[in-house]
Amino acid sequence: MFAQDFMRNALLAGTFIALACGVSGWFVVLRAQVFAGDALSHVAFPGALAAAAAGADQRIGLFAATVAAAAGIGLLGRGAIAGAGARPGAQRGSEDAAIGTAFTFILGIGVFFLTRLSTSAGGAAGIQGAHTLFGSIFGLSAGEARLAAAVALAVTALTAAIARPLLFASVVPDLAAARGVRTRLLGVAFVALLGVIAAEAAQAVGALLLLGLLAVPAAAAHRIATRPFAGVALAGVLALAATWAGLALAYAVPSLPPSSAIVLLAVGSYAIAVLATRRRGGVPHR
Repeated sequence: MFAQDFMRNALLAGTFIALACGVSGWFVVLRAQVFAGDALSHVAFPGALAAAAAGADQRIGLFAATVAAAAGIGLLGRGAIAGAGARPGAQRGSEDAAIGTAFTFILGIGVFFLTRLSTSAGGAAGIQGAHTLFGSIFGLSAGEARLAAAVALAVTALTAAIARPLLFASVVPDLAAARGVRTRLLGVAFVALLGVIAAEAAQAVGALLLLGLLAVPAAAAHRIATRPFAGVALAGVLALAATWAGLALAYAVPSLPPSSAIVLLAVGSYAIAVLATRRRGGVPHR
C-alpha cells in the first residue's frame, strides 16, 4: 500500500486535513456552528465550478468562495459567531438568518456557473462536479498533497494560537467581552479559518461529506472528554484515525470511495462514543 505514490500523497494530505478538521470541529460543536460548517461545505461546490468556468484551478474557487462566505456570515451574524452578548434566542436567529442569506446567494451563483460550465465544457462539467462533491484525495499529485498539508498545518496552528480566548469567548461571551476579549473579531477570524478548512477538506472527502469529518469526530470527543483541551486533542485523534483507516479500507476495497469510507468510520466512532457514555450514565459535565 505504501509503495503506491497516490497512497502516500493521500496519507500526507489526509493526515493534516483530518487534524485541522478535528481541532476546529471541536470548537464548531461547542459554539453550535454546525449549520455554518454545513453552509461552507455547500459553498465549496459553486466555488469550484466558478473557477472551472473561468478556466482557473478549482482550488482558487474553493478558497475564495469558502473564505468569502465565512467572512460574510461572521460579519452579518452577531449571534454565536460574534458572541456579542445578545439574548441566546436572538443570537441563534441572527446567525441563522445570516447563513440563510449567504446560502440563497451562493446557490443562485452556483446554478449560473453550473449551467455555463455544462454549456461550454460538456462532459467535463460532470467530472469536475463529481470531484468537488465527493472528493478526489487519491488523485492528488505530490505537489498538491504537500500544499494541502502545509495549509492544513498552518490553520491548525492558528486555531491552537487562539484556542484559549476562543474557548473563553465561546463559553462566557459576556464575561470575555468585559475582560477585554474582542469576541466579535475573534469569532469572525475563527469562521474565516473554518472557510479555509472547508476548502481543504473538500479535496479529501468532498463538499457533500465535508461536515462528517468536521463535526462527527468532534461530537464524539464532546461526549467522551471531560476537559476542553483533552477534548480538542481527542477530536483530532478520532478524525485522524477515521482518515487513516478509511484510506486503507478504500485501498483494500477499490469499489469503495475513500470519502465514503472516511465518513463511515467517523460515524462509527460517534456511535461507539454514544454507547460508551450511555453505559457510564450520560454525557460528562464540564
